[in-house]
Amino acid sequence: MLSVASKAQFPADEGVEIAFAGRSNAGKSTAINAIVRHAGLARASKTPGRTQLLNYFALGKDRPDAGLLSAGRRIVDLPGYGYADVPEAERRKWVPLLEALGERDSLTGLMLVVDVRRGIRPGDGELIEWADPRRRRIHVLLAKADKLTRNEGRKP
Repeated sequence: MLSVASKAQFPADEGVEIAFAGRSNAGKSTAINAIVRHAGLARASKTPGRTQLLNYFALGKDRPDAGLLSAGRRIVDLPGYGYADVPEAERRKWVPLLEALGERDSLTGLMLVVDVRRGIRPGDGELIEWADPRRRRIHVLLAKADKLTRNEGRKP
């Protein structure tokens, strides 16, 4: 739909938005592609830090292959936090963008994507706090289970 680099570029604050967030290289873009069943919609990369803007994807009647979904539903792919191959000056630009996103009424949920091999780490709690669980639904999606060895997969 669009990529946002400033608050002025946000779409109208209406409908429903779900943000996908997580550490750099946790699998956010891959999770979006799997959930919407559209390989290559969100660009996935092996290099941490490739997503550097807030990327909006329209679901529903705004899509040509919408089917029965209703309009005004969007997914927002956020830049990763933690390690990312991005200059510090660029990362600082994300702070006001994320603050503005957090103020939107249309943001109704957060999907926190966590690499199952790493687990919940520092920064994840801050993200949940930012999303405000009193106002929004928050879900944790464990990604990269296919990367576990057989022994790692058996551990409780």
